[in-house]
Amino acid sequence: MIVYEYPFNERIRTLLRLEDLYEKFAFFLHQEHPLQHHVALSTIFEMLEVAGRADLKSDLLQELERQKQTLMGFRSNPNVQPERLDAVLAELDQISSALIAAQGKTGQNVRDNEWLMSIRGRTIIPGGACEFDLPSYYAWQQGPPQKRFDDIAAWFAPMAPLFGAINLVLRLLRESGRAAPMVAHAGSYQQMLQGKVYQMLRLTIDGQLGAIPEISANKYMLWVRFTSQDGDMKPKPSEADVPFELTLCNF
Repeated sequence: MIVYEYPFNERIRTLLRLEDLYEKFAFFLHQEHPLQHHVALSTIFEMLEVAGRADLKSDLLQELERQKQTLMGFRSNPNVQPERLDAVLAELDQISSALIAAQGKTGQNVRDNEWLMSIRGRTIIPGGACEFDLPSYYAWQQGPPQKRFDDIAAWFAPMAPLFGAINLVLRLLRESGRAAPMVAHAGSYQQMLQGKVYQMLRLTIDGQLGAIPEISANKYMLWVRFTSQDGDMKPKPSEADVPFELTLCNF
């Protein structure tokens, strides 16, 4: 099964992009080849670009506090498992405290490092990080893999609380919705939302169907059009009925 996600607003779009970058970073960080560690470091530079919004940290703190107050209201609900609720509340407190303790602008430690900024400036240029452009960086790449891992992990460490908060907020958002089976007749599906505000849509489909969803939505209507790819990979409209699961998520 393949899960496609569609953000309904710019805030969730930013969080999903940062989550995607973190997954890429974590994968390449735990490899050993210098080129793989180059990708991990370059991904940190991309994170700085996306996370440059000054209010991202405050937005996350407000959302974590709102989620905490909402969950505390469930304490008297007999259908809620108190142990699981307490665990989530403790996690919210831990993530919030770590995010509050993170001083300064996101990634400021990287921006203050002249050597890293010189590498960042060259990586913007296609092929700009060659050994003759950045001999000191090339020498660092030839060092022990564990040393490179430790350096990159240390450069990322001050950003870790932000990504811990992003992970928790998106997890709570994904768990807020319930999947419903749907069918796109002749490859097209429409649903009136009647002005109800959602944060994110999740669409789950069997990958063997070869159907690719193109999603557009606003607060009034949701539209999904399925396509397929032929030999030259160019999408073409699907005319078959396509079964899928739809989840509308909202805090």
